[in-house]
Amino acid sequence: MTIDILSLADRPDLTPLLDEDFDGAWPPFMKWDPMGAVYYGVAHDLYPEFVFAAVDRDEPGRAVAKAYAVPLRWTEPELPDGGWDRMIQRATINRLTGATPNLVSALEICIRPDRRGTGLSARMLAAMREAVAKRGYDTLVAPVRPNGKHTRPDVPMTEYAAEVRADGLPVDPWLRVHVRAGGRVERVAPRSMVISGTLDDWRGWTGLPFDADGPVHVPGALVPVHCDLAHDHAVYVEPNVWVRHRL
Repeated sequence: MTIDILSLADRPDLTPLLDEDFDGAWPPFMKWDPMGAVYYGVAHDLYPEFVFAAVDRDEPGRAVAKAYAVPLRWTEPELPDGGWDRMIQRATINRLTGATPNLVSALEICIRPDRRGTGLSARMLAAMREAVAKRGYDTLVAPVRPNGKHTRPDVPMTEYAAEVRADGLPVDPWLRVHVRAGGRVERVAPRSMVISGTLDDWRGWTGLPFDADGPVHVPGALVPVHCDLAHDHAVYVEPNVWVRHRL
């Protein structure tokens, strides 16, 4: 398996490969975060140097992984509670006002489901780190979505993120990849992504009835979704974990 990982700045012809949905890579409700469209709608055109495609030479014409990041200016002493949503918002404002970015935030590293477990996630992260450093940045941050957390949705993220194995590495596999690559876990972003919708929206996204007030356990969600029958809406507030990479 020979994998080439390339940015759209270097290979704009790979852009169509990133339109593939990677069926099963994300729970359907994740596509309805309103901030996502603010970034993904323009990322290929505005940030091609921070959009990556991985292509297997033995399987031309399809991407096996993709990754997205965004440059922004952040001078506050701590990374924000808002996490993923806040990074997209800040990057957009910076671009509109002409502010000079001083770091890059990862937003997504997605492996095609049939290629998971092959070490490709670590290679994508390494390629992103290298590309960010070559652009003159000394910091890459990531609001990491721990990929084992959905199996324990009732455990607080602060507790889950602090769990380590006997060797001192995080219990969570995706956090472990970041730490092995040189990242440092800093803090939890308690409201990294917020997805709200009517009860019919959530029924369509999940196939669940959403017919009772209170928490609803949704497959793929890191924490329960809060359902409110009287007001006809449900809200998912996803926590992530901030990891900082010094390059």
